[in-house]
Amino acid sequence: MLPPLDASQTMEALDAALRSTAADEFEIAVLARAGEYTRFAGQVIHQPQDITEVQYLVRAVVDGHPYRVGTATAAGLDRAVAAAADGARVRARLSAAPGEVKLAGPEKDAQNADHWHEDTAAYDAGRRSALAKSAMTEAAQAGGEAAGMFGRAVTQQFVATTTGIRRTTTATEASGALTVNIDDGTAHWIDLGRSARRLDVAGSVSRAVAQARAQRGRAELPAGSYEVVLGAEAMGELLGFLPALGFSGALAADGIGITARAGEAAASALVDVADDGGADVGLPIGFDIEGVTKRRVDFFRGGLVGEAVTDLASAAALGRPSTGHAHIAREQLPEPEAANIVMAAGGAAEEELIAQVERGVYLQRFWYTRLVDRVTGTITGVTRDACFLIEDGRLAAPLAGMRFTQSVLGVLAGITAVGSDVRSQPIMNVWNGCVSAPSARAASFRLGVAP
Repeated sequence: MLPPLDASQTMEALDAALRSTAADEFEIAVLARAGEYTRFAGQVIHQPQDITEVQYLVRAVVDGHPYRVGTATAAGLDRAVAAAADGARVRARLSAAPGEVKLAGPEKDAQNADHWHEDTAAYDAGRRSALAKSAMTEAAQAGGEAAGMFGRAVTQQFVATTTGIRRTTTATEASGALTVNIDDGTAHWIDLGRSARRLDVAGSVSRAVAQARAQRGRAELPAGSYEVVLGAEAMGELLGFLPALGFSGALAADGIGITARAGEAAASALVDVADDGGADVGLPIGFDIEGVTKRRVDFFRGGLVGEAVTDLASAAALGRPSTGHAHIAREQLPEPEAANIVMAAGGAAEEELIAQVERGVYLQRFWYTRLVDRVTGTITGVTRDACFLIEDGRLAAPLAGMRFTQSVLGVLAGITAVGSDVRSQPIMNVWNGCVSAPSARAASFRLGVAP
């Protein structure tokens, strides 16, 4: 398990590129990832893949005007630097006034901590294949099938600037996901993190098989509002919408979204959610692509509205320091992004949350969710996999999937208990992005097409 880039050689290449005098300032970020994936379905391992991706992101600044150029190879770095400088000079020449962009400077006592775990290095193809075989065998013995993926990866991030920043980090990542189908019953599991040890693969497979078996013979549920227990995946899906509700600096700088209500109670006092680059769960990493240290940003603390994540540009617009969340996604403009959202766990096992519900619904996860209304935090989607009616504190009739339209903020305001088992899932189109959540009980959730 080797990092995709040699750290010392990469930093030497960045130092050489930064000696160009074609612009006032340069910033170069390198994002690299090497992943290995063992996929399985139909009682066989299929499509095993090794994927390596590298991005060199160059930003040149002339008279305060920036221009960005990217390349996928070290050989293209000098050309990218020259192109970025040319673009910045053209922007400066065509502008009637100086620009306002300034690069970050070096921080005192900045840390370049790695997140390397030897147990993830041992999570090799042989071990992953054995886990896949075991999962498929257990599902087959129950009369069904298991399909999914086990993987490991090494992520690297480098930042070097003409202002004196030199930062680098290397991090491991272990992941697992599967779906079990038994007749019309289904169940799902996903988790990931820096350490393979935190993935309870064997236990998770057994639970998924039991849930899929119990989910056979699904019944329709009348539309209405129900007390619910949200599984960790369902809860994580809801939290993934928080940046779009206003916890992004780009929205906050425009006065859009929930952070205009900072300090107000908008969630249950049991709800603590933050973007935390130093957390011990999810995919923590210590700094952003501008070389700024990521600090913990509370979205909700004891249910009170907190603040937005920012990069240099949005922080300047808000008149505050950057929180270290600069980000560039594929086919998107640079903007601040929450990349390691974590909800604090409570003290109850999921079974205890269910046991305290007289009549309600257990929701394992959601599917095809979309934002409907940013102001109210309303999303729409469908329920999926192991969903059950809860009666007298026990999982009862299995339920068919249902469409829902529901306010995320409404769910968070109605949280009455929080589970103890936190699981993580990726955030789509966010580099090294992850949301980690426990299960939770909520007083009301609208299921079915709204009247």
